[in-house]
Amino acid sequence: MNDERPTGLRVDKWLWAARFFKTRGLASEAVNGGKVHINGQRVKPAKGVHVGDRLEIQRGKEAFIVVVEKINDRRGPAREASLLYTETPESQVRREEVALQNKLDAQMHPHSEKKPGKRDRRHIIRFIRKQ
Repeated sequence: MNDERPTGLRVDKWLWAARFFKTRGLASEAVNGGKVHINGQRVKPAKGVHVGDRLEIQRGKEAFIVVVEKINDRRGPAREASLLYTETPESQVRREEVALQNKLDAQMHPHSEKKPGKRDRRHIIRFIRKQ
């Protein structure tokens, strides 16, 4: 009846439990692809994560810099997962800036509400062919 928490855990499993990736497979792919660094070093999925480690995680356009607070190998609710790490203030500021830039880009290039109809497609094709 040993109720101790593990002191180290595979990085792919920790990323999955902390809800950075939806599956362990996606977490492993990200680690293998060089999207995850521990203490500034590129690692493999089996590398152990320990309390106090600094992780740099690239997920699409989002970049996180977090410090590991707890180790848990069970994927729980998002509220529990957010207790496993602390995001650094500079990471939060950078993510907010990227989100604001994406919002401004979306306003500059609005998408139409619907797909073009048959008549609209014909007009588009005629316009493209004239160029």
